Amino acid sequence: MAAEQRKLLEQLMGDQLMGGGFSSRNSQLSLTDSKVCRSFIVGTCPHDLFTNTKQDLGPCPKVHSEALKTEFENASDKTKYGFEYDYMRDLQKYIDDCNRRIDAAQRRLEKTPDEIRQTNALLKQISDLSRTINNGLLEVSILGEEGSVGQAMMEFFKVKQAKQQREERERELKALSDTSGPSGHQKLQVCDVCGAYLSRLDNDRRLADHFFGKMHLGYAQMRKTWETLQKELKGRPPPVRHDSIGDRSPAGPRGDDEGSWGGKGYGRGPRSGGGYGRRRGGRW
Repeated sequence: MAAEQRKLLEQLMGDQLMGGGFSSRNSQLSLTDSKVCRSFIVGTCPHDLFTNTKQDLGPCPKVHSEALKTEFENASDKTKYGFEYDYMRDLQKYIDDCNRRIDAAQRRLEKTPDEIRQTNALLKQISDLSRTINNGLLEVSILGEEGSVGQAMMEFFKVKQAKQQREERERELKALSDTSGPSGHQKLQVCDVCGAYLSRLDNDRRLADHFFGKMHLGYAQMRKTWETLQKELKGRPPPVRHDSIGDRSPAGPRGDDEGSWGGKGYGRGPRSGGGYGRRRGGRW
C-alpha cells in the first residue's frame, strides 16, 4: 500500500518534489543500475498487478522510478538495453507459478480410481447393449421377411428391454459424471488464466465479477504481454551488455541474475505442458 501511495505521489508531484532520502537515492540511480526494476521500466511490474488480492506479491524489492521509465521511453534505441528480455523472464516466472497452481487445482477435481472404474464399466455396458440392440433389430427384420412373425415379436421384445437397460446405464453415467470428484456436486471448473475455482452454476453476475476481477485481469495481462514479447523478440539475439548491465554479480533481491540471459528458454509457451487457452472467458 505504501508503494502504491509513493508511486501516486511521484506521478502527481514528480520525483524532485518528494524530498527525503528515498528521492535522493533514486536520483543517484542510472537506468542500467541493477537496483532498478526493469519490468517496471519496460511495462508493468507483476508486483503492481495483484495488490489487495489473494495473490498479492507484496512490494517490489527493486526501485520503481517514473523518471527512469520516461528516460527509457524517450531513448532513441531501446533495444540496446535488452530490458525486454528481463521483462519476459520476470513474467514467465510468475506465469509458470500460476500454471503449477492451475495443474494442482485441476488434479484435485479429478475422479478417484473407483469412479474411473465405475465410469469405464458403465461405458462398456452401454456399448454392449448398443451392439445387442443393433443385432436384434437386424434379426427382427430378417424374421419378418421370412414370415416368422411370432419369433420376430419375441426378438423385438428383447430389443425393447435392451433399450430400457441402456437408458438406465446412461442415466447412471450422467449421475456419476455430475457428482464425481471431491467437488463434483458443485460442478467446479478451474480458470486456466488465474487458477481460481469457478462453478458452472454461477450466474452471469458472479462470472462477470471473476472475469473482470483484478486477479484474473492481472494474469490475463501478463500472459498477453508475454506472448507479444515472444513474437517481437523471436529471431532477435539479445544485445551484448557492458558495464553495470553486463556484470555477473550475484543474484539480486528476486533471486535472479539480470546480468545474463543464459539458462532460460524464451522459446517456450506460457504453459510448460501446452497451451493455456482452454477457456478464457464467457460462460462455462
